[in-house]
Formats: sequence, structure tokens, C-alpha cells
Amino acid sequence: MSGKTPLWWAAKNGYEEVVRILLERDEVNPNTADGKGRTPLSRAACKGHEGVVRILLERGGVDPDKADEYGQTPLSWSAYKGHEGVVRILLGRSDVDPDATNRYGGTPLSRATQGGRWGVARILLGRSDFNPNKVDERGETMLSQAAFRGHKEIARILLERDDVNPNTADRDGQTPLSLAARYGNEEIVGILLEQSDICPDIADEEGRTPLWWAARNARGGAVGMLLKRNDVYPDTADKEGRTPLEWAIWHESEGIVRMLLERSDINPDRADEYGRTPVS
Repeated sequence: MSGKTPLWWAAKNGYEEVVRILLERDEVNPNTADGKGRTPLSRAACKGHEGVVRILLERGGVDPDKADEYGQTPLSWSAYKGHEGVVRILLGRSDVDPDATNRYGGTPLSRATQGGRWGVARILLGRSDFNPNKVDERGETMLSQAAFRGHKEIARILLERDDVNPNTADRDGQTPLSLAARYGNEEIVGILLEQSDICPDIADEEGRTPLWWAARNARGGAVGMLLKRNDVYPDTADKEGRTPLEWAIWHESEGIVRMLLERSDINPDRADEYGRTPVS
């Protein structure tokens, strides 16, 4: 059976009066889930139907934190979709876990981050009963996700907190700054470099620094910002001996080549493990 009861359909579509009528009957179970474990409350929360959410929560016996087969709770769904009103309603309950983890290690906050829902992120970050540095199955923190996806407002909100470490690396050793530089999210690069505790030259598991990634992917703006720092070494090579300069030449990024060669602490004739120099 699909589990999609009349109440499920009414909740999903926001039919408040139909939901009220159905809930008046004792034989109607408000927690009956569909084939993927999604309850009427979960569907209403996902769709942002605040009125239906309130009606369902007023009914005794409704589980406000029931997860589907993927571990997604009603709060997780509403956070991902950016339904701030539903998020506030659910967070007003003492029996809703604001830091519930889904099958992939994602929390409501990380789901909001994935969706770029900075309003929801601010609501969640206003609470003290969750961990903003929690990592998912990929070893990514919320800040890493914001840096990777280019969600600058969420990055700002996270960095307003004293307990968010801007240098926490994922399982590949890439920091939020590396991810922002790698994908050309220049505004986030700038935001991160403004942090007093930022370490701008941390290399990942392959020896690749934020500058290496920026040069590798021809992100000129990020390269320029990083090279203004005295604590960024421009000649760091990866495990194969390839430097930012070598990659800039490889991609014919003339502007990046010029910026790198303006630094006095760079070796324009450094060879990689195959004996190739930038010129060769």
C-alpha cells in the first residue's frame, strides 16, 4: 500500500477544512505514513502549509518529529524548503529535536544551508541546543557547505558565532577557504579572510592549498585576495610537485601568472616530480 490516505493528501495540498473534518474521526490515524515514511505532518511541513501544521499539532497523538525512510523529519523538510513560519512552529515544541540527523548525517541546519535558506539558518542559529560544527557523512560542516555552494549570507551568519571554527577541514582535508577558492566563490573567500583566526594556507590531503586550488581553476579574484596575505606561501606544491604557477601557465591564465610572479618568494623555475618546470 502507498499509505497515502485522504488525510495525507489533504495535508499535502493544504486543505485545512478537510484536515479538520478528517481529524474529528477516531479511526483516522494522523501518523499514517506513505511508502517512504512521510506522514501528513511531514508533507504539510515540506509544502509550507502553516495552517495544516498547526491543526495537526493540536491533535493529540501526532508525532512532530517522526522521520521518513531517509531520516528526514518535518523540521528537516521545512528547513530545506525555507518555510520559516513552519520552522518556528515546530521549534516551539519541546518534543522536536532541532539537531536531528538524517541518514546522511545532515541536520535541519545543514539542510537549510544546502538550500541557501539563510532566514531559516538564522532562526536555527539563534538556539543553543545544537552543534553548528556537526559534520555530515562527507565530513563537511555547515560552513564548508556554505563555502562550497556560494551561500554568502549563511557563511556570515555562521561566522558571527564564537563556536564556529573557520578552519575545520572535511575528510579530504579541504577547509572552507579551500572550497570557496576552488569554486570561485570570491565573496566568501573575502568573508573568510576577514576572520582573525583564519589560517589561509592550510593544505589538504594532496598538499593543495587554497591558493593552489584558485590557480588550478583559474579563479583570478580569489588568487588576488590570497596573494595579498603575507601568511600565504605562493610556491606550495601538491604531492606531484605541481605549483600554483605551473597550473596558471597550463591554463594560460596570464593575469594569474603575472600576480604570482610579482611575489618575491616564488621560484619560477621549480620542477615537479616529473622534472617539468613552469616554462617547460
